[in-house]
Amino acid sequence: MDAVFAAFPTYLSGFAVTLQLTAWSAAIAMALGLVVAALRVSPLRPFRFFAAAYVEVLRNMPLTLIFFFAVFVLPQFGVIPPLGFWTAVLCLSTYTSAFVAEAVRSGINSVGVGQAEAARAIGLTFGQTLGEVVLPQAVRTVVPPLINVFIALAKNTSVAAGFAVVELTAAGRRLSQGNPSDTILLLVGVVVFYLLITIPMGVIAGAVERKVAFSR
Repeated sequence: MDAVFAAFPTYLSGFAVTLQLTAWSAAIAMALGLVVAALRVSPLRPFRFFAAAYVEVLRNMPLTLIFFFAVFVLPQFGVIPPLGFWTAVLCLSTYTSAFVAEAVRSGINSVGVGQAEAARAIGLTFGQTLGEVVLPQAVRTVVPPLINVFIALAKNTSVAAGFAVVELTAAGRRLSQGNPSDTILLLVGVVVFYLLITIPMGVIAGAVERKVAFSR
């Protein structure tokens, strides 16, 4: 137990990196996912095809493979540095954006078709209809699954540990290697810090979901 308390600064350092990875990746994934979701419901078939292909490829591809592609392929073209925090953010946000897009698309589809038809009837463009009529009504339906996507993102940040990013999992691995007799306790400490992220997010998702069900 003394090893766990002595390792607290290391835990905090890794926890801070995990939070930063989660926050940056979530923000970028949200922006990119909204764009992809809009393309998926676009009246233009090429846009819908591109967005559908983007989502299906990324959702069915292992996150580790995306990291390998970013680390070993993209640097050869001078696109990004091979390793580091921002490379991890790129991989995590790109991967997560596909799940965000699907959650948003499901929310959009939950809004009655008549709402969009009425908006077009009064002369609103596709963008105006989506941004001013459909999305505001879809928000309550979209929020719970989005929070679940971001919970998965917080856990997926652990993949970055294998690519030279010292986040929470990497910190726990280093601690256990330095204190092999306390490995189990040190890994339990890692679990506790992950729970500090995922449990509050899960509580928020449950509360929003109950509120949406009550509103209906």
